[in-house]
Amino acid sequence: MQVHPLVTQLRFTRSEFLLGVKKVSDEDAAKRLLPMNCISWNVGHLAWQEQRYFLYYGQGQMPFPDIQKMFAYGAPASTPAISEILDIWQKITKMVDPWLNTLTSTKLLETVVVNGKPSDRTIGNLLQRTIYHYWYHNGENQAIRQQLGHKRLPVFVGNIDDRAPYRPEAIAAAEDSDPS
Repeated sequence: MQVHPLVTQLRFTRSEFLLGVKKVSDEDAAKRLLPMNCISWNVGHLAWQEQRYFLYYGQGQMPFPDIQKMFAYGAPASTPAISEILDIWQKITKMVDPWLNTLTSTKLLETVVVNGKPSDRTIGNLLQRTIYHYWYHNGENQAIRQQLGHKRLPVFVGNIDDRAPYRPEAIAAAEDSDPS
């Protein structure tokens, strides 16, 4: 069974995000160009979102409570080492991936339960918000890198045609129901 098309898009988006921070030193990743946060904080912020949306809301898990405190929307600015925060980001996304593999078109329509109460968002809404949030911070990170004088920055969007091509929802739904 193939994963849902939105999951494929999230994984492609993650890979482009990682490409955008590849080979950025701890020193440069921790530089703040006000009023923006630094690159390493942005990585932590997206780790926060994946943990919150997909581990906590999706599965009731909060394996890295410090991420919840340090990188939530509105949390104070900080300048962590990118090497350390990328390690945590990778651990969180690795934990998220098996759950993402189970998502179907029907599951994406389910209402998210927060603290025991139904919210006004669906799992699909959270998945889309995460994809768009990655692209927002990807652009911000590239702007920071330009201001820092980095050269030969990645060209976006990469090879989406081969790595995350458009798959119509009808095909995804048929794949979801295929028992093979």
